[in-house]
Amino acid sequence: MAKIIPFKAVRPTRDKVSLVASRSYQSYTQSELEARLDYNPFSFLHIINPGYKYHKDIVGKERYSLVRNRYQEFKEDNIFIQDKLPSYYIYKIVNREGLSFSGIIAAASADDYKNDIIKKHEDTIEYREIIFKDYLKTVGFNAEPVLLTYPDNTVIENIILEAQKERAEFEFTTTYRDTHYMWKVDDDALVNIINLEFESMQTVYIADGHHRCASSYLLSDELKSENKNHTGKEPYNYFMTYLIPESDLKIHEFNRLIKDLNGLSKESFLIKLDAMFRIENRGTEFYKPTKKHHFSMYLDGEFYSLYLRKNNYAFNTALDALDTQVLYKTILEPILGITDLRNDTRIHYSHGKNDLVNIKEKVDDGLFQVGFGLVPITVNELKAIADEGLTMPPKSTFIEPKLRSGVTIYEF
Repeated sequence: MAKIIPFKAVRPTRDKVSLVASRSYQSYTQSELEARLDYNPFSFLHIINPGYKYHKDIVGKERYSLVRNRYQEFKEDNIFIQDKLPSYYIYKIVNREGLSFSGIIAAASADDYKNDIIKKHEDTIEYREIIFKDYLKTVGFNAEPVLLTYPDNTVIENIILEAQKERAEFEFTTTYRDTHYMWKVDDDALVNIINLEFESMQTVYIADGHHRCASSYLLSDELKSENKNHTGKEPYNYFMTYLIPESDLKIHEFNRLIKDLNGLSKESFLIKLDAMFRIENRGTEFYKPTKKHHFSMYLDGEFYSLYLRKNNYAFNTALDALDTQVLYKTILEPILGITDLRNDTRIHYSHGKNDLVNIKEKVDDGLFQVGFGLVPITVNELKAIADEGLTMPPKSTFIEPKLRSGVTIYEF
């Protein structure tokens, strides 16, 4: 039974939301970051990059405190306001490719993460969990929701569609040409219906944001132990999420680029591949795989199709059947000697939105020697991995939608 509740969001005023909203901090180049900080005083980047005010890089706990200060200044200047009633927030994104995503921003229970009602499919790194937990404890807010997905639900879908017939609380288009809309749902009857529908769900799944989930649970557990009057209703028992139905989730593949052939010649490498794959040379024809267990390979100016010889490979778990795992167990580890997919500097990941052109260019430029293209993982595969308590290899999915930071904020 998933606990997904409404909350009183802190959010930018209608006239400033487009100026406040920012992408994930890590996605900006240094020049992009400097331009936004120089010319947009309302950008959320000023909050998460507080050292800009002093022309100094500030890290650690000192930075966390300054983030909190910048946030309070935005509230004092009425750039941010807080809703008076607990609400669900219907959020829609239409990206530049014309794909549309509609879901609900709400608060999810940290205990549901602990109890495997909110299921994960990726491993987290402990030190990153702790760092972000300490950050959250100091700043006191979530500014970017965790992306969760739930089984398609007709009742929730109808509420979303009805709300979208009204004028949105805000509408803005980014420089990426994605258009964002938000509607507030604070009517008691509708709030109760949404709450009950989520309560009827036995599980929901993390699509993106595993570390934020884990850190939010650690924070909840820590604050619970420090509060002698803990009731379970405190805001720190929850964290901000964006929930979208499974049919709205868009999963792109992550392709692989490798810097060398582990000392093998091209011919020796192809002979080793032949033990596990039926290989066809496609020449200069761009080959993009369309089926599970089919891969494309770009090597020495030519494309190849690789079809797994299934008689030579055992499918014992949902993980075994995952194409990123197949590639790892048949090529990357045994032939190319890559055992640590997270830290080996010989491997690079390129999400499918960059397509095979990106792989070809980087191999042709000599930055990498070989590239592999995959088909996207499906929602059902993601769920099967989570249900079996397994974890995918790193960079198995590039998932949309991607939300902006600072559009809705959850305080605890």
